[in-house]
Amino acid sequence: MELIQIANTFETKGNITKLEQITMGHINGTYKVFCDAGTDYILQKINTNIFKNPFELTENILGVTEFLGRKIAMRGGNREREAMTLVKNKNGGYLCKDGDAYYRLYICIKGATCYSSASIDGLFKNSAKAFGRFQMLLSDYPAAELHETIPYFHDTPKRLRDLEASVKADKAGRLKYCQNEVDFFMARKEFASAITSKLATGELPLRVTHNDTKLNNVMMDDATHEGICVIDLDTVMPGSSLYDFGDSIRFGASTAAEDEKDLSKVWCSMELYEEYVSGFVGEAGKALTDTELDMLPVGAIMMTLECGARFLADYLDGDVYFSLHYDGQNLDRARTQIKLVADMESKLDQMNAIVTKYRG
Repeated sequence: MELIQIANTFETKGNITKLEQITMGHINGTYKVFCDAGTDYILQKINTNIFKNPFELTENILGVTEFLGRKIAMRGGNREREAMTLVKNKNGGYLCKDGDAYYRLYICIKGATCYSSASIDGLFKNSAKAFGRFQMLLSDYPAAELHETIPYFHDTPKRLRDLEASVKADKAGRLKYCQNEVDFFMARKEFASAITSKLATGELPLRVTHNDTKLNNVMMDDATHEGICVIDLDTVMPGSSLYDFGDSIRFGASTAAEDEKDLSKVWCSMELYEEYVSGFVGEAGKALTDTELDMLPVGAIMMTLECGARFLADYLDGDVYFSLHYDGQNLDRARTQIKLVADMESKLDQMNAIVTKYRG
């Protein structure tokens, strides 16, 4: 079906005048749908190679967005600007099937922009506030009812076991180039279960987690640059708040690109770390337990360790998962994560002190 025909299977207000492709984002096909009645929409083709069950995916998104909508309304907020809104199709469902493809439609949030980098002062902190508020608003959501859209996504011990399997197989014959890097991860096998073990015992509460807490997954108000809405909820799953906090620090507080070859340029900026802590804890702090607050720096180290292990395993497997722009990029990526882990380990006291400063 033509994309306009697909968009017309949903309950839009007004007539569709045109579609434009949105190139930001690498997983789903995304298009802006313009209508003549003033409300525009976002049409997405779901990547079913990654998200195998579009119906479970939709149940997760619908459950979380409707829950957020009720909380936002109770606080006197603007539900259509502060939470994503799925649009029903003309048969009462939320998906359109065309052959093997599945599509969905959201209301477009106007007067707001996604940024791929913190090109304006305050954006990083504002993203932290948005993700902290996301945690706070969903703190009493029954997270165990959510489907795992990608099983074992943040099971760090399993990621290290996967790395061990890749080392043993050495499919691409590359182990000889990265034995020191492998040794780094294997020396931290015991640490790798620090979060999962406490989730299993209940010492850490099961939370709704976003699992892709990058700057570009927050809509920023065009006038104030405040984060108004967390988007891209495909990876919303049950997990730990430490995952969301940690991945934000791993990516956002690094001083260098993820594939920087000159490791002397790579460290975790304590200025950026403090900026994020102040925003995240300022919004989510009262909803988080003492154990969660105590372990926020552990989350940062853990997510960096896990991501590095994934990059290194993919390098050993012959680069079959992560897309590349040049040969050896996955090894470069793994090395930057190793440098960040080592740097954060050396700064753990500083990181803990910053959390203490803002936890109240």
